[in-house]
Amino acid sequence: MKRWSTNDLRKLEIINLCDGTRLGCASDFEFDCEDAKILALVIAGSDGLFGMGREDDIIIPWNKIECFGEDTILVRLSPADLSYCLCPRPKRKGIRY
Repeated sequence: MKRWSTNDLRKLEIINLCDGTRLGCASDFEFDCEDAKILALVIAGSDGLFGMGREDDIIIPWNKIECFGEDTILVRLSPADLSYCLCPRPKRKGIRY
């Protein structure tokens, strides 16, 4: 049994097997604290130029993960699944320094 740390998982590229697209790398995880299980991988959307054109986060349910490789995580997301997995990022107010 191979063990992975969250730092290891964040370095792996996530590839969608349905169309071969590179979705990005995991930036966060969703956990169920009561059952001590990982529920989903989160890929943070990019902020765009000066915070404009911000992309949605992608939340990939754990059951959509097919396998973990040496340098990739393979997932199977149909176009309908992918549109369901998009999560708008909260808007920031004001300027942060």
